[in-house]
Amino acid sequence: MILDVRELVRRVRAGQTDRAIARELGVARKTVTKYRKLAVRADLLKGPLPPAGEFKARLDGILSPSRPPRAPYKAAAHRDRIEAWRELGVSSRPIFERLREDHKYTGSYSSVYRYVLHLEGKTPIGFVRIEVEPGEEAQVDFGYAGRMVDPKTGEVRKAWVFVMTLSHSRHQYATFVFDQKVETWLRCHRESFEYFGGVPKKILVDNLKSAIVKAVLHEPVAQRSYREFAEHYDFLISPCRVRTPEHKGKVESGVKYVKRNFLAGRTFRDLTEANTKLLQWVERIAGTRLHGTTKERPLARFLQVEKETLIPLPTTPFDMGVWKQAKLHPDCHVVVNGAYYSAPHRLIGNRLWVRTNGRDVLIFHDYERVASHAWGLPGTRRTLRDHYPPEKVAYLMATPQYCRDKAARVGEATATVVGQLLAERPLDRLRTVQAILRLAEKYGPRRLEAACRRALCFDDPRYATIKRILARGIERDPLPDVESSRQQKLTFVFARSGSEIFLTEGDPDHGSQSAVDPQAQGPAAVGRVGHPERA
Repeated sequence: MILDVRELVRRVRAGQTDRAIARELGVARKTVTKYRKLAVRADLLKGPLPPAGEFKARLDGILSPSRPPRAPYKAAAHRDRIEAWRELGVSSRPIFERLREDHKYTGSYSSVYRYVLHLEGKTPIGFVRIEVEPGEEAQVDFGYAGRMVDPKTGEVRKAWVFVMTLSHSRHQYATFVFDQKVETWLRCHRESFEYFGGVPKKILVDNLKSAIVKAVLHEPVAQRSYREFAEHYDFLISPCRVRTPEHKGKVESGVKYVKRNFLAGRTFRDLTEANTKLLQWVERIAGTRLHGTTKERPLARFLQVEKETLIPLPTTPFDMGVWKQAKLHPDCHVVVNGAYYSAPHRLIGNRLWVRTNGRDVLIFHDYERVASHAWGLPGTRRTLRDHYPPEKVAYLMATPQYCRDKAARVGEATATVVGQLLAERPLDRLRTVQAILRLAEKYGPRRLEAACRRALCFDDPRYATIKRILARGIERDPLPDVESSRQQKLTFVFARSGSEIFLTEGDPDHGSQSAVDPQAQGPAAVGRVGHPERA
């Protein structure tokens, strides 16, 4: 700008008219007139024409009158102290407080803050552009790509573009996805390697959660799935520093290039069509353009120089396993993708590592595999009984059929008792049956069989009766003859006559006394009326 004005003044000094100067320099006549007057005021039409620097200074003195000198900073009186504190790393706020408390400073904090900035100034930060050898590095990143139609559901969803750029040739692979999950992250990498026909020695990644769990410069903790993936393909993971996008400028430029040159102004039927056209664009347009930095065509540079330097692909593709951590709940199951998988009960409360690949689910504790299951859909349960506590396993196994089989192994009488109890309706006697069978653990199967035989003889196969027989040890007592016991008749003393029992409504004594059938009411009722005479 100042050189243009200097040329204008030089033509004025040469005697050209305003009209001629305006025509030849392509400016308005009013502009020529304005600077002619300024040149007169700055005394630029006499003597030799000053150099550009002095010429600018004279014009600035007229166009921008000098401002009155700024009042000195109040904190300037303490400059030595402030500089000493700053060398020790003391920030502006503690400096202000110390000046106010120890040196009776009356100015404001903002004044101290501005004075510190005035002393130190703002030094521009430079950077070094790093170029790498062929096959040495690739940079990867995601970028938001707007909304696209999901071809599976027809739903319009948010989409992202994944871009991997080879740092030497600038050749790239790009694809659109609907999420940034670990599974998607790994799949995009595998597709990139297969597209390039090899693997770079190092991948420079942003600190996104799919790749780096803990964003620390010197000790980055790689996501376990990504680390396993990197070991399979034999490349190194190199995370960027936090909030330093210039460290992956090549892929940043690649993402912007895709968004501005491919996405801008285009519409697609769905994600599938977008990816088909994107790959064609990468090869025909992006790959054949003259790159602004390398001054070469990325695809040609890749084919001629870089492709042969890439690490060869492994003989088998990566088994797309994803690692996650899940807590083992009190029901001895972890929850992974909405499905439930069992693990040993001794690990309840621990966070376990779970590896899934769509076919198998492997569960690890302290790098040791403790369980494996087939993949299950959300809501399904995959359970191994050995993972439960032994007492819980016994309860789970005690189904009606299991109880019948176990009772049959004890003996015929026990099987009869269990069969009768399970056949009762509407009550569910499964718990009673389980309790009876557990008596064999304390008293032994032979004694239990004898106790059940005695209980059946007296037609009283209840749990309390069988337990009382075993507790008193009377299962060994001789049993009466079964037929005679069934035909036995009970006679009662102090019992009413039959005419008293079968009174009709018309009888005068009806309702004055209650009738009890001792045999119908059982032994308890008999005891209230009288006592039987045993045969």
